[in-house]
Amino acid sequence: MIGNQRVGVAVGVTVALWASAFVAIRVALPDFGVAGLSVGRLMVASLMLAVIAPLLGVRRPARSDLARIFGCALTGMTAYQILLNAGERSVPAGTASLLVNSAPIVASVLALILLRERLHQRGVIALALGFTGATIIAVAEGDGFTPSKDALLVLGAAVAQALFFVLQKPLLVRYRGLELTCYVVWSGTALSLPLLPALVHQAPQASGDAVLALLFLGIAPSALGFVTWAYAQARLSVAAAATSLYLVPVLAIGIGFVVLDESIPPAALIGGVVVLVGAVISRREGTGTAVGAATDAGPQTPAASLARPARHDVAHPHR
Repeated sequence: MIGNQRVGVAVGVTVALWASAFVAIRVALPDFGVAGLSVGRLMVASLMLAVIAPLLGVRRPARSDLARIFGCALTGMTAYQILLNAGERSVPAGTASLLVNSAPIVASVLALILLRERLHQRGVIALALGFTGATIIAVAEGDGFTPSKDALLVLGAAVAQALFFVLQKPLLVRYRGLELTCYVVWSGTALSLPLLPALVHQAPQASGDAVLALLFLGIAPSALGFVTWAYAQARLSVAAAATSLYLVPVLAIGIGFVVLDESIPPAALIGGVVVLVGAVISRREGTGTAVGAATDAGPQTPAASLARPARHDVAHPHR
């Protein structure tokens, strides 16, 4: 009974942290800007993971995997952060969370193209629903029938995350999800360092709330959220854990309303429901990539990845 309670608490903490990340971005953006927030959050997350990694037995990656790891970092960290932050300049936190949930559907298409994975009838339906819902949201956030440019940037972040899902798939055979998260966050931070001057310029003028929001993003959703998620994933089925992530957009909408007094156009809510239905169908499609879970507004790993144990029969020269 106590064990079940701990798992429930871990899932609840993870969902709350990842949902609140979309709201925290909206708080920090005005003071730090897109570039400053992107590099600042990743730097804080890297420091936190550097402290946690030795305690959780994170190994060094093999040199032969470094190129793919950097590809994951470029798509899933650097590009994702910049695109999402740019989109949330005007897109409400809840709407952004709904759009990001289209990533598993996009990943199914990319897996079809790049990994030659089969796309069955359910996958086609999921794809149609996902893009229909995303289009409805983008138009609802725009002017008339003109899609919102910022909503399209958030959708671009979902595409970047989908690329990350596909690129990381071969790595999950050899590394635990938490290990891969560390590698990708650290690499993504290195790739974002050219944005550091923006952070240095903006930080002295940032308000206390903005600074707290940035620190929260790096410490809580990006680092601690993955520790609690790894704990829960190790003790739950992939399906049960993935289902809990559908609460993220719902909670993000609620937090955005309470903290920022944000409202979402009814049409965008309808589009979000369509996206979520498509995501549910894509997870049931049965492809490994489609299981990828759009989680929070930060370092993200498919639901299956953190549940998958490390393959100790695969030799690693660096431990």
